[in-house]
Amino acid sequence: MMRASTITRQPDVDPDRIVDVITLDHGDRHRRRIFLTADGGTAFLLDLDKADVLADGDAIRLETGWLIEVRASLEKLVEIRADTALDLLTLAWHIGNRHVPAEITPEAIYILYDHVLVAMLQGQGASTSLVERAFSPVRGAYHHDSHHAGHAHG
Repeated sequence: MMRASTITRQPDVDPDRIVDVITLDHGDRHRRRIFLTADGGTAFLLDLDKADVLADGDAIRLETGWLIEVRASLEKLVEIRADTALDLLTLAWHIGNRHVPAEITPEAIYILYDHVLVAMLQGQGASTSLVERAFSPVRGAYHHDSHHAGHAHG
């Protein structure tokens, strides 16, 4: 079985090297080691040094040098909106206080569906609706990637 031990980030993906595509939900895009089969049937072992997040548009580099493009699957999410930016920030605080992965945009917050959280958010005045879309939550504060390699804090 082929092995893959490198992630190529979206800006560096060479489309001519893509031989297959794999569609994964958010949970399956955060892995270190797992056997996977791409949408076109290519089977391989993902074997990274440490767990990492595969973003939509990234690629997994096979030991042959060929790439498997990563696509984020659609997931059942809750779209959370508020009347004001301050209200939305307050809702984000409540979500973060529960350590729930969240995707934050200027207009809305997205979380995986959880009826208990939906009831709590509605009780705080949020407008909620179910949507299906790819989920790309904010990475943790201690996650460091190569995009910030030259940035340091004193």
